[in-house]
Amino acid sequence: MKIADFGFATYKKIEKLRSYRGTKTYMPPEIKEHKTYDGYKADMFSVGVILFIIVQGIFPFSEAKPDEYFYKLLIDGELDTYWEKTGGQNLSAEFKDLITKMLSYDPAKRPTVDELVNHPWMKKPIDYKKARESINNALNEDKYDNITT
Repeated sequence: MKIADFGFATYKKIEKLRSYRGTKTYMPPEIKEHKTYDGYKADMFSVGVILFIIVQGIFPFSEAKPDEYFYKLLIDGELDTYWEKTGGQNLSAEFKDLITKMLSYDPAKRPTVDELVNHPWMKKPIDYKKARESINNALNEDKYDNITT
C-alpha cells in the first residue's frame, strides 16, 4: 500500500510539529490535544486507521478521543469487547495486535516503519487465488442482496 499526503512533503524535520492538520477520523489523539507531535508517529496512526478500513470496511472509531466509546475500549484494553463491537472477532490475532499497536494512544508505543514491515501479520503468506475468490464471492452476494422479486 502506498499513501500520499503532501501536507508536509517539503519538510525534512517532522518530529516536533505543532500545527493542527488532518482529517478528524484519521487524526491521532496528540494532535487533537494540541500537543507537540512526531509526524512519523502521527502518520503511523493514520495508516492504522486506513488499514482497519481496508480490512473491516468501517472506521475503527469516530474520533481518537479518550471519551469516544470505541477508542476508549482500545485505550482501556477492553479488546474482546472492541473486536466484538466492530465485527472483528474472527480476525487473526496478528492483525489485531498490529492494529492495536498502530492505534495506540501513546505515540511511543506505535511501531516504526521497520517494525511495521517486519510484523508477523505483514509477513504472513497470502493465497492470492483464495483472496480473489473470497472478494468476488462477497461482491456477488452484495449485488443480489437488495433484489426483490
